Amino acid sequence: MYYSAGTYESFAHPEKPKDVDKKSAYIIGTGLAGLTAAFYLVRDGQMKGEHIHLLEKLELAGGSCDGRKDVTKGFFMRGGREMDNHFEVMWDTFRDVPSIETPGVSVLDEYYWLNKHDPNYSLCRASVNCGEDAHTDKQFKLDKDSAMALSKLFLTPEKDLEDKKISDVLPDSFWSTNFWLYWQTMFAFQRWSSALEMKRYLCRYVHHIDGLPDFSALRFTKYNQYVSMILPLVKYLESHGVRIEYGMDVRNVIIETEGDKKIARQIVYVKDGKEQTIDLIEDDLVFITNGCCTDTSCYGDQTHAPDLSGVKNGCGESWDMWKAIAAQAEHGEYGNPDTFCSDVEATNWMSATVATSNEEIIQHIMNICKRDPRSGKVTTGGIVTVKDSTDNWYLSWTINRQPQFKAQDKNMVLVWLYSLNTDRDGNYVKKAMRDCTGEEVCREWLYHIGVPTEKIDALAHDACNTTTCFMPYINAFFQPRKESDRPKVVPDGAVNFAFIGQFAETPRDTIFTTEYSMRTGMESVYTLLDIDRGVPEVWGSKYDVRELLRACYYAIDKKPISEAPLSFAEKEMLKIAIKKIKGTDIEILLKESGLIE
Repeated sequence: MYYSAGTYESFAHPEKPKDVDKKSAYIIGTGLAGLTAAFYLVRDGQMKGEHIHLLEKLELAGGSCDGRKDVTKGFFMRGGREMDNHFEVMWDTFRDVPSIETPGVSVLDEYYWLNKHDPNYSLCRASVNCGEDAHTDKQFKLDKDSAMALSKLFLTPEKDLEDKKISDVLPDSFWSTNFWLYWQTMFAFQRWSSALEMKRYLCRYVHHIDGLPDFSALRFTKYNQYVSMILPLVKYLESHGVRIEYGMDVRNVIIETEGDKKIARQIVYVKDGKEQTIDLIEDDLVFITNGCCTDTSCYGDQTHAPDLSGVKNGCGESWDMWKAIAAQAEHGEYGNPDTFCSDVEATNWMSATVATSNEEIIQHIMNICKRDPRSGKVTTGGIVTVKDSTDNWYLSWTINRQPQFKAQDKNMVLVWLYSLNTDRDGNYVKKAMRDCTGEEVCREWLYHIGVPTEKIDALAHDACNTTTCFMPYINAFFQPRKESDRPKVVPDGAVNFAFIGQFAETPRDTIFTTEYSMRTGMESVYTLLDIDRGVPEVWGSKYDVRELLRACYYAIDKKPISEAPLSFAEKEMLKIAIKKIKGTDIEILLKESGLIE
């Protein structure tokens, strides 16, 4: 497997891999990583669909990319997905997956047209004082120490950031900047999150720094991610004869080491309460989704708080399977799950879905986001962060294009909200979010969008239906780590197995994205089948001097360098440098970026 860039490789079709007709595949998990692995086995690996078996414990494919309606409780959306134009593997996949809504076009075509006709951007990034615009005004407000520390983090080798927290490398002044407000709430980082992962994000998305304050860098699907992404992919696979076997609770993959070779020999699973096995030979390929950020999700509804009695550090089916596999390693080559799942107080947050058709509530929404959510177009354009809740729940909320579900009433609006602090009292509801019913969660949100306090309780009870979800491991992949804590997609010496998903290690890309999962699926197939076509590299904006200079301009709130807070000596050095570059390409680049006039 090798990486490539440009259209030469991306437009080519690889030759059929040697002996692929003799091979079979078993894919554990049907999240985006597993479904993408199956896709590349079919399209580029040209494996027969009937030779591909997707093993899923639940009765529905999609993993964490869910979206459903419970007939007794209402709509559930554990989370949403933000995409950008440089998710290279994702678009390589969906350009060949047919739309299930528009005949004759691909999912990518449909998505591209949608976001061209209705581009995403926010008109209110944060609120204060019960629904007033916080006027972050697209500014980062970085002080000099914070700006310099971010620059240093950008340039620090990953090896030097292993096991370090963000708070170990950034100054105290950073936490009060708009940059951190945008960053923390958009990506769900915490001060104790991995400095290594933050560096990757900085490098990966440096070309989007101008879109960070107003989300203009983002693109969204028409419906919830299950309908818009998972369902078309499942139907594509089924049309090629791929089978999804539900109710398959995989407990272990038995791996033997024979000299320099590591061979998966058996899959151990439970189905219908009975432990069973699948024996494997070297031509049987196994793709293992190790770890899951939504493992042990705890659901609540309008009148019940989520039951957290089963939440215990390190406990969960995906973690148990990974631990069983990791225990077979001789030198830690299958990763270290304990790094990620041993502190649920550090890795949890909670989301909720509010359904309402109430005109008064919708008017309060429109006062903030300046758009009618029933128009079918971009509404909030991303999350609205409640700035004065940062010491409480740290609440953010969003309304994506409506309807989010085809079954949704045309007058109904679905609001998704989430809280980074689940153990602190709210501003209005004096309880921790994790202890709240859906109705109580709704009260806190109604308070922050400006509903008069005397009306809040009645509206939350009579005009809204709120479902909730506490996720103990949703931020597990942000825990400080070493490179070796995540196994390589294909470990050294592995003959017939690979790790896929958010807890497998692939260079330069960022976890908690659709692209990361899909990239591991593609890389695993290309490696095990030795497909002779390049995997598209992670977009290289961090190597583009134009993007770096532009990022500097936006980081200092769109000012020329001469207006930056420089010392007398620095200003004199700047004057000399500008004279030296006069008439050169460097001067042109600096002028184009806005850094000099």
